[in-house]
Amino acid sequence: MIEKFFIITNNPLCRDSFKDSYKVNYLEGTVSEVFSAARDYIHKGHILLTHPLLSSIKPNETPYRSILISQASKPGVDMNSLEIMESSIHTLEKFLRDFKTPKWNERILEDFQFIDYDLTLNAIR
Repeated sequence: MIEKFFIITNNPLCRDSFKDSYKVNYLEGTVSEVFSAARDYIHKGHILLTHPLLSSIKPNETPYRSILISQASKPGVDMNSLEIMESSIHTLEKFLRDFKTPKWNERILEDFQFIDYDLTLNAIR
């Protein structure tokens, strides 16, 4: 088990909840940007610890995603991590091409933040 990890997220609830206990790479951006940042870390030798498409929520429906990545990097690229990340990016792009992310009201955005936070918390546990 890899004990040290960091969180890549665009979810302000995750940033605020985890920043005192874990390293958080917070991006003020889209799910696509979170996925791209995770792929960049994988190219640098980090390992993907949570699946980017975790949950039954379609990737175009929620504006928030958090991904756990190994803090340590190793020489070379973990091909399993890269394949999962590339496939997730492809799936996200396909959904966004067909169905844009809706303009949710603040209450629904808070619900999506909580769902992502809860999934991340349970992955950490």
